[in-house]
Amino acid sequence: MQITQQPTQPVLLENTADTTSLLLSFREDVPNPTRRPLNVALVIDRSGSMAGAPLKYALKAAADFVDRLTADDRLSIVVYDDAVDTLLDAQLVTDKAAIRQIIQGVRAGGLTNLSGGWLRGCELVAKHKTDKHVNRVLLLTDGQANAGIINSATLISTAGKKAEEGISTTTLGFGAHFEEDLLIGMARAAGGNFYFIQSVDDAADVFGIELDSLKAIAAQNLTVTLTPQPGIGIADVLSLARSEKDGNRLVLHLGDVYENEDKLLGLQLKLPALTSGAHPLLHVSFRADAIRSGSIESISGEHTVQVTAGNIDAVAAASSTSVTLELARLRIARDKEHAVDLADAGKHAEAADLLKQLVDTLTAQGLHEHFEIAEEIDQVNHYAQRIASRHLDNESRKELRDQAFQGRRSRNDLAGRGVSVDQAAYALPVVTEPGDGVELVCFREGGKLRVRVATPNYEDFNIQFPRAIRAEGAHYVVDELELSADGTFYRAKGNIARLVRPGEVDPLAGGHHGGGSRRSSSSSHVARTPKTLADLEETDTIGQGVLVQCVKAGSKLRARVVSDGFDPDWNMRFPRDIRQEGVLFVVDHVNTAPDGKSYIASGDIKRFVQPT
Repeated sequence: MQITQQPTQPVLLENTADTTSLLLSFREDVPNPTRRPLNVALVIDRSGSMAGAPLKYALKAAADFVDRLTADDRLSIVVYDDAVDTLLDAQLVTDKAAIRQIIQGVRAGGLTNLSGGWLRGCELVAKHKTDKHVNRVLLLTDGQANAGIINSATLISTAGKKAEEGISTTTLGFGAHFEEDLLIGMARAAGGNFYFIQSVDDAADVFGIELDSLKAIAAQNLTVTLTPQPGIGIADVLSLARSEKDGNRLVLHLGDVYENEDKLLGLQLKLPALTSGAHPLLHVSFRADAIRSGSIESISGEHTVQVTAGNIDAVAAASSTSVTLELARLRIARDKEHAVDLADAGKHAEAADLLKQLVDTLTAQGLHEHFEIAEEIDQVNHYAQRIASRHLDNESRKELRDQAFQGRRSRNDLAGRGVSVDQAAYALPVVTEPGDGVELVCFREGGKLRVRVATPNYEDFNIQFPRAIRAEGAHYVVDELELSADGTFYRAKGNIARLVRPGEVDPLAGGHHGGGSRRSSSSSHVARTPKTLADLEETDTIGQGVLVQCVKAGSKLRARVVSDGFDPDWNMRFPRDIRQEGVLFVVDHVNTAPDGKSYIASGDIKRFVQPT
């Protein structure tokens, strides 16, 4: 494995204490890559919150995943709600049609025993774990762990222990109600990946991305030990890594290395004043488990990071834009993560200031003239405004955490994903004709909101456009487009309005739908009582309703809420004449009763029918 060092500043200013950034690259070149077979468990949430379109599309994505496997791959399938069921017990993928049929038979049920499903998946992978396989559990959920082990710290710690045993975990969060800190924590501890599946049609793409990454693993368990020279301090680690101190040494666990692809480690270092000439800063040693000729081989190596200090003319003559861009991406991701932590701690002004300072730094470095960084600046400004106004809602928080995770693991194709619509988009003035302005349209591409020109006679360039007013399908009118300094993208300039021509459907009609609670006010009427279960209208969608399940409790039938955000152990006032064990219902609202420890079903009730 090759190590390459790339400092932000090839030459440092002599006799000046400073902070500098450093990029280390680890690369395992594989001339004739041979794909290792997979030993994978798909663990799929079938709880009530997955009912309807989420489960339907998750199962379709799982079936597509199966189609891309080979007869050398071993697959297990586990589903879970309250109960955990093994649908496929670690079999070679020789009969794809039979496996697809098993997947198609899954139906949504009750609560979310995430721990039970995941641990069963780990157990099935462990049965056939070898060094010749990629051994991984893919855990998909859209909800919060509310059965089995529900303590996040315990689950994250256990994920780390499973990784030490050779079983990694990738987590896939579906929709807007899963616990992102839990899923990201498990993925980081377990040396796997995390994906935010923002919409139902993202599922197949995300499964495909993960499968491609599994096929390309060239080395695993990359562990890097940094030993700084006296006077040198490691101020921050920008890349995604699990770290531990060992005396004056810092040990970083970086996970998988992919074929013919750089594994990046970004560092920020505190330096004392250096005299003119070359100076050693860090001793770097590494070890990894590389795949050589179809088997695992332990490899190791070392490197000494050196820098040169010189006068101001030497500093000015040396530059490296590509390194600056890579380190900028890592810093953006790190600051996004830090901003969420600050906001969670109630330090909203400090979090917003951190992001604003980041924008100022990027602009001062001239990096806003690169479209990718210009896009990031729009993202950062958008989230800084939301944090400052204390409107970092559930969906926006997930986007920001996802962007931070993907950016820190250098997945630049995934780092800017997010399609939530801000209130600012609804507040724009609306015009019916473009007039003398330039018409733009917003569309979704790879989980990102992009903007392109709809007016003729413009180049088909990317457009820098405020993230806060982007909405999929919306058309806009701007005063003008300004070409960037390098002539590769446009900037929207002047006034901006939304364009809705007469007779066209407004994609934002209906107003802003924020991340509000589904608990209604006490003004909602008590549920209407139909005569029998057969009298109920049927539906295969939940929409803004709440999913309720009828379960056996001793000799009685009780109704419990299985949608996320409610306590399933609370009793519920629910019509007795329509109760039948195992049946799912969609009710308009669920209110907290006056006693403060039970629920009342309110509004219309429909019987939920699983879509096929």
